[in-house]
Amino acid sequence: MRLFRVCLLLPLAMLGLASPPSSAQLFIVAPDFRGAPVDGSEPGIGLPIPGATPEEYRAHRLWNLRSGLNVAALQCQFSPSLRTVENYNDLLHHHSAELAAAYTGINGYFARLHGSKEGQRMFDDYSTKTYNGFSTLYAQLGFCQTSASIGRDVVAAPKGGMGEVARLRMRELRNSLVPAGERLFIPQVYEIRYEPLPPLEAVCYDKKDRLRRLCGGLAK
Repeated sequence: MRLFRVCLLLPLAMLGLASPPSSAQLFIVAPDFRGAPVDGSEPGIGLPIPGATPEEYRAHRLWNLRSGLNVAALQCQFSPSLRTVENYNDLLHHHSAELAAAYTGINGYFARLHGSKEGQRMFDDYSTKTYNGFSTLYAQLGFCQTSASIGRDVVAAPKGGMGEVARLRMRELRNSLVPAGERLFIPQVYEIRYEPLPPLEAVCYDKKDRLRRLCGGLAK
């Protein structure tokens, strides 16, 4: 008896594993990019800023979120329903004071440690590298959908509340830069059994075409 393995794609609902459908447009059941809240000093949230104060880390965290949503506004226009451009423009207006404070804070970090002229140059490098760090190709769908969701939260947050959204969802935005696909279907493996074909060699058959014992038959 031989076995073949066949891989079928079954809906999660058929296996009792269904998740609520996402409200965004690019997936039926979206990848799960959620992560723990951050204070801005964790690895992978942004470029390292050693020696930063807690206030500077908050500015760093907020500036990274703004940069990511800015990149999304540029990269995700292929799907107008995500409203990444509208979300970004709205948050610039709604949270202008908080963003200005974050700019002052992170710019001040480089000036404090490296002086005014060199600090400005390093801040410019920091900003450019931060933008480049959100550029993605193979993970574009997940990044765009996550950015749209976070953008809606930012716009809905009260003035002064963008930093809290950054604390809660910055890790999620970073996680979305890793390629991930649709979760509605998962692979399920089945085994198909069938009887092997009899041997075809002439030596295995007698004059009456009966299969000989030496080949697994009953004839002598």
